[in-house]
Amino acid sequence: MKIDIIKNNTRCFGNGTGKEFYADYHDQEWGVPVHDEEHLFEMLILEGAQAGLSWETILKKREGYRRLFHNFDPVKVANMSDQELEKLTQDPAIIRNRRKIFSARQNGLVFLKIQKEFGSFDRYVWQFVEGKPVIGHWKTLQDIPTRTEQSDTLSNDLKKRGMSFVGTTIIYAFMQAVGLVNDHLTSCMNYRALSNL
Repeated sequence: MKIDIIKNNTRCFGNGTGKEFYADYHDQEWGVPVHDEEHLFEMLILEGAQAGLSWETILKKREGYRRLFHNFDPVKVANMSDQELEKLTQDPAIIRNRRKIFSARQNGLVFLKIQKEFGSFDRYVWQFVEGKPVIGHWKTLQDIPTRTEQSDTLSNDLKKRGMSFVGTTIIYAFMQAVGLVNDHLTSCMNYRALSNL
């Protein structure tokens, strides 16, 4: 989804020389409501890959992930072989953590089961916020929570279904990324634009 914003450089994050890729992510993606299945799957896998690392690191390797994980087609990822996944543990285009790499296939299998049960992952995940973004009213980055009751509930449900790397902090970051919550600061150029969607 493309949003109409006034670029006045009042961003929550992403300003500064060499941060243009991060500014683009902030301006056009972070907090924008997502309903596309493959994009939701992509962000779920990338947020899990981020565990213990910075989001900037993941963004820099995003194209590698897209190439090696079949553009995040959940069917193709769910059908990746042990040999194919093992090979990825040697590829510097992504984070070479074996558990994270193999979890993508497992999470893909669960993702497909959720799609079958609910008709779409989109329908499943948006029910946790009653179908509309939760709007934060934060003045500083320090005010923004790292987990909420909704992320606890979604995280626990995904774990019960068999997903991994879906702890509540990871899931809250996922919720922020795909617009289930709008945590742009009140001073940010995107706060009002996204609050009015």
